[in-house]
Amino acid sequence: MPAPIALQLYTIRDATAKDFAASLQRVADIGYLGVELAGFSGTTPEAAAHLFRHLDLKVVAAHAPLPLGKEQKPLLDSLRNYCSAVATACPRLVCPWQPPELFQTVEGIRQVCRQLNAANSELLFRGMALGYHNHWAEFTLVDGRPAYEWMAEFLEADVFFEVDTYWVKTAGSELLFRSGLLFRLDPAEVVRKLGERAPLLHIKDGPCLRDAPMTAVGQGVMDIPAIVAAAEGRTEWMIVELDSCATDMWKAVEESYRYLIEKGLAYGRKN
Repeated sequence: MPAPIALQLYTIRDATAKDFAASLQRVADIGYLGVELAGFSGTTPEAAAHLFRHLDLKVVAAHAPLPLGKEQKPLLDSLRNYCSAVATACPRLVCPWQPPELFQTVEGIRQVCRQLNAANSELLFRGMALGYHNHWAEFTLVDGRPAYEWMAEFLEADVFFEVDTYWVKTAGSELLFRSGLLFRLDPAEVVRKLGERAPLLHIKDGPCLRDAPMTAVGQGVMDIPAIVAAAEGRTEWMIVELDSCATDMWKAVEESYRYLIEKGLAYGRKN
């Protein structure tokens, strides 16, 4: 059975900043079953919680800084306010980025993982789960292995991966272009290898060039059916995210939903 479909709200950040409630109503009307938070721009945790409950939108995760140092108290207070408003457990927290230069050496990767493990301990204590969302740097070859393989080894077993499948393929394309090595990064194979450790997938499409705009899902070079097949039975949510887009963003959000639903690659409110 396919996984349910959600939208990462970073995709429509310009719209939510102007009118959060109207934007989320539109997301629900399109048919998305869930959303992934990227802060509360244009709203408050309490107002957002009320809106998600009213629209029957599941919050599947929240992108946020690591709850360490000066970020810890405001971040945890914000999540606590949100959780109190919906009277439910806090969503998964996902670290969306770490400095790319840290993924050039094994010691740099260890440094990233030490930070993630420390944050994981803070969140586990509060009944939350921590995940990590990749870009392209996490697939740099380091001592003959992609950096993410070192991460899987150094991270605590309960830190999950939110695999951004587009950036996996983009990283592989750049490695081949630069080095000429017979090395291929296949997003489906990465998803398959991580298995149950990858409960959330970011689904996006486009030319898989780092600085080029993306397209609606199904209109680029990504082999989405292969990725979905590799994730079957293990991935809990397919999350559409478009960092930028060559067309109108709302049009791409709707077309992405329609492609995934009509191809039977995810299920939504309007199958």
